[in-house]
Amino acid sequence: MTRTRTRASAPDQACLAAVDLARDAALELASPGEPGEHLGFEVEGDRIVTHYFACLDRAYRGWRWAVTVTRASRAKNVTVSEAVLLPGTGALLAPEWLPWSERLRPGDLGVGDLLPTPEDDDRLAPGFTEAGDDVDRQQIFEYGLGRARVLSAIGRDRAARRWHSGEHGPHTPIAHAAPAQCSTCGFYWLLGGGLRQMFGVCTNEYAPDDGKVVAADHGCGAHSEAAVMPPPIEAASPILDDLGFDLIEEEGAADEEGSVDESAIEDLGHS
Repeated sequence: MTRTRTRASAPDQACLAAVDLARDAALELASPGEPGEHLGFEVEGDRIVTHYFACLDRAYRGWRWAVTVTRASRAKNVTVSEAVLLPGTGALLAPEWLPWSERLRPGDLGVGDLLPTPEDDDRLAPGFTEAGDDVDRQQIFEYGLGRARVLSAIGRDRAARRWHSGEHGPHTPIAHAAPAQCSTCGFYWLLGGGLRQMFGVCTNEYAPDDGKVVAADHGCGAHSEAAVMPPPIEAASPILDDLGFDLIEEEGAADEEGSVDESAIEDLGHS
């Protein structure tokens, strides 16, 4: 087995000593201010050394100047190869570049903007692959002048997850406080196709989700069967109505005060 040996380049003393030359090269590029302290060097190859200087510009905190110097073989003079500003540890960096199609977010599309859909978009499928209850009746339409592409299973599942976890799904404060789910509301209009079991459209003009796709387990206070409870009635002290009944005196009191002697009545009858 043959092993390849690599020889580490020995630092070139003339290039190591060219700190002032490297600083002057960085000074020409540094604006405003000037390079800071010498942070060290790195051997790039035979007679090639990169010197590092601190960057004092507050807009580039954590960055450093890198000046590469070199010397030709058998030459005494050291020359500058390149000078650049490089990020160091903790430097503020721009986010990773993404194509514009991946940077778009919901709501970014404005009036007059066009958003082309790529040919290999996995959210769409050829129009003739559509399946449903009305395929037989629309077969000629779909094969002839119908849509070139329709929603694929991947696109449908992504939409379902996005809608269900969004503000029109069940995990919102208004849904938690609702008296019942949208699936039991008279204003809930079911979608067609495979999304029918999970989503519908709100048709209540007074509801916050009017005209929007809502999950079946969403809800709000404008439910069609929401009952308005009457205000509670405070208990008042009872009022005695003595006109609705006759007052009856006790027998003992009647005998003592207003009773008539029965024997006297009999004597009057015989007389």
